[in-house]
Amino acid sequence: MTELQNIRVRRIDGSPGSLKDFEGSVLLVVNVASQCGLTPQYEGLEQLYAKYKSQGLLVLGFPANDFGSQEPGSNQEIAEFCSSKFHVDFPMFEKITVKGQAQHPLYRELIAQQPSAQQNDGGTLKDKLAEHGLAPQAPSDVMWNFEKFLVDRQGNVTARFAPDVTPENPVLVAAIESTLAQR
Repeated sequence: MTELQNIRVRRIDGSPGSLKDFEGSVLLVVNVASQCGLTPQYEGLEQLYAKYKSQGLLVLGFPANDFGSQEPGSNQEIAEFCSSKFHVDFPMFEKITVKGQAQHPLYRELIAQQPSAQQNDGGTLKDKLAEHGLAPQAPSDVMWNFEKFLVDRQGNVTARFAPDVTPENPVLVAAIESTLAQR
């Protein structure tokens, strides 16, 4: 069991657990937000989950209010939003902090295992954030909402994708398919 699998988390309904609960699955861990320009990615994440869950993929959504206060709701409000607006069926968790002093241990370990994110070819998100003084403080910091960490069946982070790498992006899909093919 890896360090990552020992980390305690709480589902959005408040029930306790850990990533060990998902042992043997490929995980796509995503920090999500309801009021972000990238929020429509919920639809693509749900499509990925529906397409690959029978092969062992789980998308895990971790709401965070760290970027532009774009996730101000309570856990119950977030759950209702995800269900009614995007019909999210993949596991959602309680709101956490993904950067700074209060960073959740999950994100501390994800970043330790994969300190840099693969950028979207031709993507401008990083430049736009910098123009508005919102660029990450350190190269390893989570850039914005909807950054994605791919975790293999053994609990190792194998890839990290910038927020503007959409769920439909062939690079992300290929990484998921390759990781699912490994036993």
